Amino acid sequence: MPIHNPYSGEKIDDIALATEQELNEAIDDSYKAFHDTMKKMPAHERADILRKTADLLEERTEEFAQTVVKEAGKPISASRTEVQRAIQVLRFASEKAKDITGEVIPMDAAVGGNGRMGFAKRDPLGVVAAITPFNFPLNLSLHKLAPALAAGNAVIFKPAEKTPISAYKLTKLFHEAGLPASALNLVMGTGKEVGDPLVKHDKIHKISFTGSLPVGRSIKESAGFKKVTLELGSNSPNIIFADADLDQAVRSLITGAFAFSGQVCISAQRIYVQKEVYDQFLKEYVSLTESLKVGDPAEEGTDVGPMINEKEAERAKQWIDDAAEKGATIAVGGERNESILKPTIMTDVDENMKVIAEEVFAPIVSIIPFDTEEEAVRFSNNSIYGLQAGVFTKDINRAFRVAEKLEMGGVWINEISTYRQDNIPYGGVKQSGFGREGVKYAIEDMTELKFIGVKLEQ
Repeated sequence: MPIHNPYSGEKIDDIALATEQELNEAIDDSYKAFHDTMKKMPAHERADILRKTADLLEERTEEFAQTVVKEAGKPISASRTEVQRAIQVLRFASEKAKDITGEVIPMDAAVGGNGRMGFAKRDPLGVVAAITPFNFPLNLSLHKLAPALAAGNAVIFKPAEKTPISAYKLTKLFHEAGLPASALNLVMGTGKEVGDPLVKHDKIHKISFTGSLPVGRSIKESAGFKKVTLELGSNSPNIIFADADLDQAVRSLITGAFAFSGQVCISAQRIYVQKEVYDQFLKEYVSLTESLKVGDPAEEGTDVGPMINEKEAERAKQWIDDAAEKGATIAVGGERNESILKPTIMTDVDENMKVIAEEVFAPIVSIIPFDTEEEAVRFSNNSIYGLQAGVFTKDINRAFRVAEKLEMGGVWINEISTYRQDNIPYGGVKQSGFGREGVKYAIEDMTELKFIGVKLEQ
C-alpha cells in the first residue's frame, strides 16, 4: 500500500499489508509471549525497557518529528511537540510500572470475618489490541502501548492506515530497547481485513480504540466479553463569559480550533460568547485567524497545514457550503485548495447544522452568542458527545458551578477544551466513549483485580 505526503501528494513509501492468516499468527505469537515472558517479567525490567525507549526516542526527536510531518501533514513545530509528549508518556509509564499497587482488605469489617486476612492485587489481562488514529501517530499510540506494557501485557498494535511509518519506527524502538519482539506485534491493514478479525479474536483480552463513533460502535458490538476502552468523537464547546480575559481567550482558542487543521478529538468546534463581548471577541478572533500562516507543514513557522487527504478536505468544504446554504455566514475562510482548507469561522449557525451537531474534524469553528449562564450550559450539553469543554471566566464560583453542570468527561477553567495533559484521566461520556486514558488510569483498565485471602489458624 503506498503512503503519500498529504501536502505534496508525493509517495513516501510502500507498506505491506497483513493477511488474516498473518494476523492470527501475530496474535498467537503475542499470546505465547504474554504467558511465557511478559506475565513473569519483573516490574523493574518493564520499567527499564520503557525508560530506554524514551531515551532512544529523545535521541531521535528530529527524525520522528520529520516522519510525522511527512505522513500526517502536521506542522513541524507541532510534530516536535508531539515527540516530546510521547517521551513524557513513556517516562510516566516507566515510573508507574514500579508502582502498580493493590490494597489490604479489612476482613474483620464483616461479621464472621475474624481470623482472616485478604488483599487485592492487580494482574495483567493478557493480549491488548491497540487500534490507533492518524492525528497523533506517536502520542496516542503510546497512550495505549506504554500502559499496556507497563502492566505486563502483550500488545497487538494496529495503527491508522494513513500513518504506518511512525508506528513501524516506534515498534522497532521498543524492540531496540530490549522488549521481546513477540510482546509487541505490529499489524498493518484496513479495518475490514485486519481490524474486524482482530476485535473478534478469542485470544484478545482488551481493546483500546481511538477513532470515529461509527467504528467505535461496531467494535463494541463485536467485542463480546472483552474489556473495551473507546475514545471517540466530540464537538467540544468553549464558553466565554463577559468577565473573561478576552485577549487570552482569543489567542488560546486560535490554537484550540486550528491546531493540526482541527483534526483533534477535543478541538474547539463550538465557541459560545456572552452577548456583551460577542462583537469584540469575533472581531479579534477573525483578525488573528487571518494572520495565520497556512501552507507547507515542513516549513518553520507554518501554523496550519493540510488535512490528512483531499477527500477529507472536500468533505469539510461540503459541510461549510451546506451550512452557508441554510443561512450560516462564513466570517473568514471557507476556501479549499486540494488538501488545504483555510481556517474557517462561521456565524449565524443553527444547532442542527453538521458544523455544530457532528464532529467536524477540520479547521472550522462556529462562534455563537448567548445571554445567560443557563443558556450557555444548555447549548453546550445539547450534543450526543461529551469529551472536554473549556470555560473562561474570572468568577470562580461561576466556573465551578458551570463545570458541575457540563456533561463532559473533562472541563477546563480558563483553558481551552483542546488542552490535554498526559497524566490526567482522559475520556468521554455519552457517545464520546467510555474508559479513561492517562497512564495511571489506563493501567487500571488494562489490569484485573485478583483477591487472595487466607483463613488463619486460631
